[in-house]
Amino acid sequence: MKNFISRANTKYLALKRGWSPQQNLFYGFLTYILLGTLLLCLPWLQKTSTSLLDNLFIATSAVSTTGLVTVSVFDSYNIIGQGIIMLLFQLGGIGYLTFTTFMLLSTTRKITPWHKSILNTEFTLPNTIEIKDFLKSIVLYTLIMEVLGAILFFIAFKSQGMSLGENLWLSIFHSISAFCTAGFSLFNSGFTEYVDNSLINFTISMLAITGSLGFIVITDVGMWIKNKSHKLSFTTKIVVVVSTLLMLFGFLFFYFVEPTIYNLEGSARVTAAFFQSMTAMTTVGFNTVDFGTFILPMILITVFLMYIGASPSGTAGGMKITTLTAVLAIMKSRLRGRKNITFLGRRIPYERLYVATSSFIFYTSIIAIGTFLLTLTEDFSFESILFEVSSALGTVGLSTGITGNLSVFGKSTVIVLMFIGRLGVLTFGLAIWSKSITAKEREILKEDLAV
Repeated sequence: MKNFISRANTKYLALKRGWSPQQNLFYGFLTYILLGTLLLCLPWLQKTSTSLLDNLFIATSAVSTTGLVTVSVFDSYNIIGQGIIMLLFQLGGIGYLTFTTFMLLSTTRKITPWHKSILNTEFTLPNTIEIKDFLKSIVLYTLIMEVLGAILFFIAFKSQGMSLGENLWLSIFHSISAFCTAGFSLFNSGFTEYVDNSLINFTISMLAITGSLGFIVITDVGMWIKNKSHKLSFTTKIVVVVSTLLMLFGFLFFYFVEPTIYNLEGSARVTAAFFQSMTAMTTVGFNTVDFGTFILPMILITVFLMYIGASPSGTAGGMKITTLTAVLAIMKSRLRGRKNITFLGRRIPYERLYVATSSFIFYTSIIAIGTFLLTLTEDFSFESILFEVSSALGTVGLSTGITGNLSVFGKSTVIVLMFIGRLGVLTFGLAIWSKSITAKEREILKEDLAV
């Protein structure tokens, strides 16, 4: 039996090493989802009977750190089932192989080329950051922030009259969910009852923003704090500046335009406006007001923020701020007739521009296809469907309230969108369609194309 297991493991490892890094990520996250689905299907983890499709939906939503749900997590699963869901979005948040590679570094202080190739594919790092420093930053920073968040939640929930055990579990669950921008809540109405609770709003915002800033930014800033001679990367500067501007943009629209928010009194109006902008931008997916009541212009503003998303190599989803920056830089340089593509006085390498434009086109195309497919089978307004698709692909988790009422085809479509969103549109495309370049393809002549 031992020999059989050993031979099977050897063949499996050889198979994995034969896959491309993108295919390893594809099958790695798919394995997480399938294992999570099987566990959630166990009757003794459920409070009420839950279908296979709903369990698959919840597992995919957790691994992709989305937060869209077709059934109530609190009403459908017991504390062990809730713990399985929490483990899934923790693994999805920090990334495939991150924790195991960190343990490998802690024991052998070396990582294999196989591990390194996968991590470099999942986390696109600037040249100024070493993969070893990056991994240590991910694990330690995640632990520190989630413990701090749990403490703050515990203090906030204590005033709500909860028992010690209930308070402790809710604090841990929501802290990990917020930092991983997973959007899963054990409250059926989300955080709408806490719209004016400053400590809860602050805790969620702090965790979501620090998680969505990306591990590149955190590692970069940490190295700068240790060594003042270390220069912050261009990526860090772009992420901080653009995310701040976009969050302010969203805040102003929510504050002045959305009736649900500007009808609130006092500080609650400011808090609610900031929180809804933050939750869309960081893709954390928590809400303190009902998005189903929003007017159409604010639905579109929220879709735009979810579409952009946050920083690369972090817990958030979306197309990414750096992709938006690169596309805007291309447009600006073309309009000014410049050959070099620059942003804030820095020239962006062409290989990064190719990735950004490909990602922009592919991401937008998937949103269009997903929206078209849902309009074929779902009896909801176009804006609600577009909102749902953008939330799923951006791994946000916000909804106008249609998720649980989707058809089997609709739920299946959203599952695929969430999986693509977590994997990354280009990684997904390369995992499915990439192949080795043949000698014949190398001989193809270059031709000009007028655009």
